[in-house]
Amino acid sequence: MTTLLVIAKAPLPGRVKTRLTPPFTPEEAAALAEAALADTLATVLAAPADRRVLVLDGAPGPWLPPGIEVVPQSAGPLDERLAAAFGRCAGPALLVGMDTPQLTPELLAPALAPDAWQECDAWFGPAADGGFWALGLAAPKPELLRGVPMSLPETGAVQRRRLTAAGLLVRDLPELRDVDTAHDAALVAAIAADSRFAAAHRRFAAAGVR
Repeated sequence: MTTLLVIAKAPLPGRVKTRLTPPFTPEEAAALAEAALADTLATVLAAPADRRVLVLDGAPGPWLPPGIEVVPQSAGPLDERLAAAFGRCAGPALLVGMDTPQLTPELLAPALAPDAWQECDAWFGPAADGGFWALGLAAPKPELLRGVPMSLPETGAVQRRRLTAAGLLVRDLPELRDVDTAHDAALVAAIAADSRFAAAHRRFAAAGVR
């Protein structure tokens, strides 16, 4: 069975989703981040996994459901933190972020199926902004992530090339949109209309936030 990793920041005003401000206030942006994280953790709980681990920058809050193991993020830039998260795993691991509240168990299913790692060394979930929303490794090797430039339009392409250059057979998951901007938030809320994230987005929209 695969370990499911979620890398996230505690949803505190001014520390998360700062690109949503404006039009959202820091408090509203944090509430949207909390809803997105809650949606993601609910999906993780509904998916088959050997372990479910939240790799957290900050302290857990009431949004954390039972059944999720929490470990602190390491220090350093994002590539180092991702590498360290994989370094905690002894077997197959699949990592996702907190920016895709539209995530469902069905979207994760190919990488968590009993035959997920047959003739497959890695799973890659590309993001619409050029990054990636999921990365799975049959044999977690932190060096496959270290040095990959993060938060750039070419991040996903560089990371995927790193995998194939290492001789790994890579399979792809569907492309998803990260929630980074207010435009992203509106599109994702429309896609995942029944999610906590969409409910929070509708609440703020009704209050006049655009």
